[in-house]
Amino acid sequence: MSHSLSRSKVVISGTGLFTPDETITNAELVESFNRYVDAFNRDNMQAIDAGELEPLEYSSEAFIVKASGIESRHVVNKSGVLDPSRLCPSIPERGDEEPSLQCEMAVSAAREALAQANKSPAEVDAVIVACSNLQRAYPAIAIEVQDALGIQGFAFDMNVACSSATFGLQAARDAILAGSAETVLLVNPEICSGHLAWQDRDCHFIFGDVCTALVVESAENSDGDENWEIVGTRLLTRFSNNIRNNFGFLNRCDESGVGARDKLFRQNGRKVFKEVVPMVAEMIESHLTDESIGLSSLKRMWLHQANLGMNQLIAKKVLGRDATVNEAPVILNEYANTSSAGSVIAFHKHRNDMAVDDVGVICSFGAGYSAGSVIVRRS
Repeated sequence: MSHSLSRSKVVISGTGLFTPDETITNAELVESFNRYVDAFNRDNMQAIDAGELEPLEYSSEAFIVKASGIESRHVVNKSGVLDPSRLCPSIPERGDEEPSLQCEMAVSAAREALAQANKSPAEVDAVIVACSNLQRAYPAIAIEVQDALGIQGFAFDMNVACSSATFGLQAARDAILAGSAETVLLVNPEICSGHLAWQDRDCHFIFGDVCTALVVESAENSDGDENWEIVGTRLLTRFSNNIRNNFGFLNRCDESGVGARDKLFRQNGRKVFKEVVPMVAEMIESHLTDESIGLSSLKRMWLHQANLGMNQLIAKKVLGRDATVNEAPVILNEYANTSSAGSVIAFHKHRNDMAVDDVGVICSFGAGYSAGSVIVRRS
C-alpha cells in the first residue's frame, strides 16, 4: 500500500508480549552448571594436574545476583539447557511448511499489540522483525509473520543486536513520516538461549527468551485507547569487539573454526560496563536537551535490561542522583537479558500509571556498540 501524504505525529498505540511457559531459576541453573564443572574437571584431570588446562570453577546464586541482578529467566526449552551433558536448548527443526518458532512467538505478541491498538491485520501496512539472531537467512521471518497474520504491504528483517527494537522504532517512524506506511507492526522475537554459551561461568546466566511487539502508526490514523507520541529518536553506533558472536554461514568454509567458542555470545563485561555507561548516559542527556525536555519532566526511563548495575549507574548519571525503581523499572530479575526486547518489556509492564503529557525514554544499548533513545509522551 502506498501513502504519499507525510504525517506530522507518530505514536505507539499498542504493545504485546509473548513469554515462554518454562522458567529456570538461578538455583536450578547453578546446580546443572556445577554438575557440568565436576564432569569436565574429572574427565580432564590429567591435563589439569599437568598444568595444561585450567580447572573450571563453580558458579553460585550469590555470584549471579551480584554480577547482574538476574534471578530467573524464561526459555523456550528448559530440559536441554539443564542437561549437564548438553547445556543447550533442545529445539527440533521444523518443516518448511510449518511456522518457524520465531514466527510463532511473533504472532502471539503481535495479536496482543494489535488488539490493544484496536487494529486488524488488514490495517497494517508493514512488518519489521528486529532482533539479535534470526533463525534463518531467508525468506525473511518478517515476511512469514506478515503471511501468518494476513497483512498486506511489505516486511523485512533487521539486526542491530540489543538495540534492534529502538532502531526498528526509528525505521517504523521514518516510514510513516515519509508516507510509505500508515501503520507498522514491529516485533522482537528473541531466542537468546540458542546463542548463549551455557558452559561459560562468566555469562551462562545472562539471557532468556521472549518476544515483544509494538504497533506504530500516524496519530491521525490511531483509534486506540492509549497513544504514546514518539517525540524523537536518536541512534548511535561505535565499533567494538567487546561483545561479539562470529556464527555465520561462512563458518563451514573453514572447518577448524566450526563449534569454536567464538561462534556463540561472548563479551568483555568490564570493558562494556566502563565504555557503554557514559556513552548511553550522554546520549540520553543530549537527546533530552535537543528536544527541550528538562529532567524534571522526565518521568521514566525504560532502559535495556542487561545488567542492574549498568541501569542504575546510567540513570544516576542522567538524573544526577539515584533513580527510584518507579523511575527506572526493572524486569531483568524475572526475564534476565532478553536483548532487544528488554526495554520494550519494561515499557509494556510499567507505563499504566503515567498521566497524559508525561514523558519517558525507551533506551537500548549493546553489541556494536549500538545505542538507541526513543523519547515518548503519553497523549
